Amino acid sequence: MNLTVDQLHEARRATDDPLFADLAGDAQISFEFFPPKNAKMETTLWDSVKTLEPLNPRFVSVTYGAGGSTRERTHATVRRIVEETPIQAAAHLTCVDASKAEIEEVIGDYWDAGVRHIVALRGDPPRKGDTFEPFRPHPEGYASAAELVAGIKAFKPFEVSVAAYPEVHPEADCPQADLDNLKRKLDAGATRAITQFFFSAENFFRFRDAVAAAGIDAEIVPGILPVSNVATTQRIAGMCGAAIPPWMNRLFEGLDELPAARQLIAATVAAEMCRKLYAGGVREFHFYTLNRAELSYAICHLLGMRPHGPDQTS
Repeated sequence: MNLTVDQLHEARRATDDPLFADLAGDAQISFEFFPPKNAKMETTLWDSVKTLEPLNPRFVSVTYGAGGSTRERTHATVRRIVEETPIQAAAHLTCVDASKAEIEEVIGDYWDAGVRHIVALRGDPPRKGDTFEPFRPHPEGYASAAELVAGIKAFKPFEVSVAAYPEVHPEADCPQADLDNLKRKLDAGATRAITQFFFSAENFFRFRDAVAAAGIDAEIVPGILPVSNVATTQRIAGMCGAAIPPWMNRLFEGLDELPAARQLIAATVAAEMCRKLYAGGVREFHFYTLNRAELSYAICHLLGMRPHGPDQTS
């Protein structure tokens, strides 16, 4: 990692002073949600959106199930965010089991609903147990995320975000092939890349350096997953190529029946990593909320973010 003089000064301040003392609150944040499956989950989701809204996120994204399985619920959630909040809503979209005509219909619906931001992903086919079937392009569809990005940009002038993998996509032949694919997506018209979650700031910094060395100058936003259930996270991480350090397993041992303690530790671990990222010059963060606001809100607060609004101080 190559640090500037300002970053070295900030890194020294982070070690000499209380870790989160008097941060400037100059980070930009965004949040990811998934569409609710029932009325109770919808209430939880909407409570989370309204809790996080005063932090003035630059956008919130809503995921899209394998094979378009949540298409209607994703669209309904995105539409409600657009209609009932001032937040920019970004809709996830994948290539899986969809023709180009079907995808054009989906993005046309989003455009008509006022959505101007798409998170374009190749997508994963439906799972069998804990494994995915091999990806097979629809015969009349897009074969990759780069093709999808190009198709979206040709249809309407959406802002487009794509995915990046600090620990290499599990299907990539090698790190260079993964970087080449990322460059294709950005060259096709994407604005930024949001990373898969990771649990070591150094992993992100190494990836950021590799991205720069590859001639990529687009915004690379770290994806942050506050972990309170290690077993679930291990399962997800195993499918997306993210490593969980052994110390994290040890840290959560014995807390199965103590949810409040798990929450506290989860926030502490994620906030510490975010502080290291901040010390290394990162000013953009994307939080995978799992439709809960508490952990993400606490971390943002520690990073100096404060509510914005007519009756609130910024």
